[in-house]
Amino acid sequence: MAGLPTQTTAFSDALVILGAAGIVIPAFARFKVNPVIGFILVGVALGPHGLGLWVPSWPWLYHVTITDPHSIEPFAEFGIILLLFAIGLELSFKRLWAMRARVFGIGAAELLLSAAVIGGALALFGEGWAGAVGLGLALALSSTALVLPMVGTTGAVGSGAFAMLLFEDLALVPILFALAAIGPNASGGWTEFGTTLLSGVVTVVVLLVAGRFALPPLFAQAARTKSPELFLAVSLLVVILASIATSAVGLSPIVGALLAGLLIAETDYHTEVEVITAPFRGLALGVFLITVGMSIDLAAISHNWGSLVLAVVGVVAAKSIVTALLLRLSGATRGVAAETGLLMASPSETTLIVLGTAQGAGLVLPGTAAFWQTVTAIGLTITPLLARLGSDVAHRVERRQAREIEPEAVPDGQGRVLVIGFGRVGRLVADMLARHDRLYLAIDADVDSVAHARAEGYAVLYGDAGRPEMLEKLSVDTASAVVLTMDDPVAQLRLTRRIRAEHPALPIIVRARDAAHAAQLYRAGATDAVPEQLESSFQLSEAVLTEIGVAVGPVIASIHEKRSEQRAEIMEMGGMSEAPKERGRRLREG
Repeated sequence: MAGLPTQTTAFSDALVILGAAGIVIPAFARFKVNPVIGFILVGVALGPHGLGLWVPSWPWLYHVTITDPHSIEPFAEFGIILLLFAIGLELSFKRLWAMRARVFGIGAAELLLSAAVIGGALALFGEGWAGAVGLGLALALSSTALVLPMVGTTGAVGSGAFAMLLFEDLALVPILFALAAIGPNASGGWTEFGTTLLSGVVTVVVLLVAGRFALPPLFAQAARTKSPELFLAVSLLVVILASIATSAVGLSPIVGALLAGLLIAETDYHTEVEVITAPFRGLALGVFLITVGMSIDLAAISHNWGSLVLAVVGVVAAKSIVTALLLRLSGATRGVAAETGLLMASPSETTLIVLGTAQGAGLVLPGTAAFWQTVTAIGLTITPLLARLGSDVAHRVERRQAREIEPEAVPDGQGRVLVIGFGRVGRLVADMLARHDRLYLAIDADVDSVAHARAEGYAVLYGDAGRPEMLEKLSVDTASAVVLTMDDPVAQLRLTRRIRAEHPALPIIVRARDAAHAAQLYRAGATDAVPEQLESSFQLSEAVLTEIGVAVGPVIASIHEKRSEQRAEIMEMGGMSEAPKERGRRLREG
């Protein structure tokens, strides 16, 4: 409201933001709604295009709405700065150097090809070449603020997305100056760009050198005070000073934030800094998402819904296809390429910055810029949905690919070991079999585990061993043994009974949780049931005895003796009159 003082307005906006973070968002979480969508919906509802429209009629709504979105934009920008700072904390200069080929290879190709495809399509629809270039570069950018918190910076999807996003962040400043230089309102743009580039390089070098020598003693002094508040203050001070330094020479403040994170990551204090700044990063990112929601005008969307849907679908399709194809050419699996492509398909928060620059340079009309700003806001809103869709598509693709791989043929006279379940225990069993030159085939129902294991060279097949037809396909009758390592007691018992009923003489070795579970497995027909709790006790006892000077030979003999006693007690618990191992040997010889 016009007559209210600025301090009151700021206080009211702060209450709305804190209320959204403390009340509304937990409510969304209870109904399993992504917090990203929750914050954006809060911005839509409480912004100037939502309940804010009714403030003149019902003045009390002023206290639960944000009528001036520009008042919280500085907090939103600070949220992005803290996010880039957090990304820097997770990196190191060594890792950046190792990623240089992907950052400047696939990262550059993804941005330029996406911009060319989108800009070319817009030119075909009548946009001028300069406007098509500006819009293509703007819409080709992807959201660092949303993508990286979802997938991180490691793993097949996370590392690929991070390489592309890092190049986009580095390319933002050259893009802004290039658009300003080619616009009809340009005045000495290229000269200014060269000056800024030189100043930026000098500033970055100074920050790197000064930070390497100044940060360790600074954080050491803060740590000696044992004051979390002072440690937090020093952390935020480093981020703010680095961002101000890069902003002062014309670079983006996010470059300074990334550098600050990189420098602190090289110190011994990076873990404490990461933990202590986490709550502020989450809240500041929430403020940014609220500003995105406030930019969505539902009335304008309802009047232009057809064009907006076509634009959103076109941008998402173009970017996802380009990204997926580039990743496939670089050697990524089909599932990883599909998931990363959909994850990177939406426009970015920096798209809004580039659109503003293109409009200011006269490359696009204000109405056109407003239309694509709405497209960007919608794209940011659906980013979590695209991420979920990408994950589902990746699983389907990997499952289809896994089914196409048949078990390898086993030479006559050699029965392979079937390892059912390929987690931590199954992988170790496979390693030991391979070390002793024994053939094996593993099967697991987790498509991600299968894909990763197969990429590392393991003989793993995707499938559900609980289905009878799968056991037939695995040719259990020709196996030398079956090892059940799944962490599902019910499935282990069911599968043990089924295999024992169909193959009375086949050795079945099963991972058990404890002695009681092992007794149940023996009753079901297991040849050997190995309780994890007891084995860890044996290993601990062996370590203690050898450390206090007992000879290794007697220790191992006593461990074997104790293990036999425990096995006899477990079989007695299971009511077994004959050891399963002896029964199996008798049946094979009979």
